[in-house]
Amino acid sequence: MPARIRRPSERTCERCGRHERVDDALGSWVVDDEVGEVYCIHEWDINGSFVPFEDVDRGGADA
Repeated sequence: MPARIRRPSERTCERCGRHERVDDALGSWVVDDEVGEVYCIHEWDINGSFVPFEDVDRGGADA
C-alpha cells in the first residue's frame, strides 16, 4: 500500500492567531494577514485534522 506524504498549505497559530499560507512561487510560508505577533513562539495545530499521509490506492486521505 503506497503512501504519499502531503504538506499543509496553510496554518494558524493557536496562541496569537497568526495565519500563514504556502506561496508556491517562493516555495515558503508567507503571512496571510497582519493578525498575530511577530515575536510569538508560534504553536501550530500539528495534532489537528490535517493528515500528512495520503493513501494512493484508496484515492486520498478522505477515502
